[in-house]
Amino acid sequence: MVNQSKSERKPVFSKTSLMPQEEKLAVKRSGKTFTIGIPREEDKNENRIPLTPMTVEMLVREGHEIIIQSNAGMKANFQDLSFSEAGARMVDNKEEVFSADIVLKVSPPTDLEIGLMKDRALLISILNAPTQNPGFFRKQSDKRITSLAYEYIKDESDCFPIVRSMSEIAGNTAVLIAAEYLSNVHEGKGEMLGGITGVNPSEVIILGAGTAGEFAARTALGLGAIVKIFDSSTYKLKRLQNNLGQRVFTSMIIAEVLSNALKTADVVIGAMRRRTAEPIYVITEDMVGKMKKGSVIIDISIDQGGCIETSRLTTHAHPVFVKNGVVHYCVPNIPSRVARTASYAFSNIFAPMIREISYAGGVRQLMRDKPAIRNGVYMFEGILTNQQLGNMFSLPSQDINLLMAAF
Repeated sequence: MVNQSKSERKPVFSKTSLMPQEEKLAVKRSGKTFTIGIPREEDKNENRIPLTPMTVEMLVREGHEIIIQSNAGMKANFQDLSFSEAGARMVDNKEEVFSADIVLKVSPPTDLEIGLMKDRALLISILNAPTQNPGFFRKQSDKRITSLAYEYIKDESDCFPIVRSMSEIAGNTAVLIAAEYLSNVHEGKGEMLGGITGVNPSEVIILGAGTAGEFAARTALGLGAIVKIFDSSTYKLKRLQNNLGQRVFTSMIIAEVLSNALKTADVVIGAMRRRTAEPIYVITEDMVGKMKKGSVIIDISIDQGGCIETSRLTTHAHPVFVKNGVVHYCVPNIPSRVARTASYAFSNIFAPMIREISYAGGVRQLMRDKPAIRNGVYMFEGILTNQQLGNMFSLPSQDINLLMAAF
């Protein structure tokens, strides 16, 4: 046995290490503070709000002033009192809201709302380019506004976080809506979507193997339905099959195969993203005419023109119509039907984004540091930075990366 010297056996403690020490507290990260305006949405089909009371409280604690128009969260069941208790300042008029440094809203601003914004403000909203006109961009340019279209903002994994979140909600909700219209509740044919022992399960056809299609498939499979998925990409079909973790019927979009599947389908969910200027109808009116009476079509793609020839825009107030004996649900904003859940999803993305802008010292520096955020910018201090929009509306544009190098 090796003998240790006394010095080797001494505990390694110094006199100062045994004395009481001051507790080290976490240092609060500081950043630039902003006034943030959240208006009440004018669009009757829009029920969501971009921030919830919990995230408002977090931002107020960090020094930001949040101005919210009265009843902005009412349709999502967030009361004014909840926002007020979280530290927001509630106002009745739009003028105060749009005088903020950052205007945060769900739907695109109207011409009147752009006119109320102060010079060099930051606008964060959806763009929804097909519904716009050249004047929409000129008015922003006159005020040297910087505008972020949240549907184009990317995250660290090169994905579109808001589009993905809303697609998850739309896919899940589409199946639940179909279940309602198959039942007796809305004078449907009285069938349960799914299956039970001894009864044939429902057949659900999903067009599109993207995020919305995947989550529609998950929900339908969970209810016990037979699911058939069609897409024009074998890569997407393989990815979806892998994500689901089970074998399901998948097929390329071949007219004869799809037409045969539609004859026995109870539900069809259109979830295809449009890649061309004009809509491409995967399902023709003739195909719809051969479907079973009382079947249900949910066209999630209707906001891009739809992927089913018999589809036409409907609203939350009047969501369905019947054509060829088939119920059509073609509301363009399905996540707004579950506005509270969708608002939480928005808030989970917008609040960290505002904090990043704050810590960076402003949106310009964040755009330098994060190309993913830069991807969502279509107007930088009054300069149109999206060439596709410039071509669409015959407006001059400049490359955002060149502008970042110059400023």
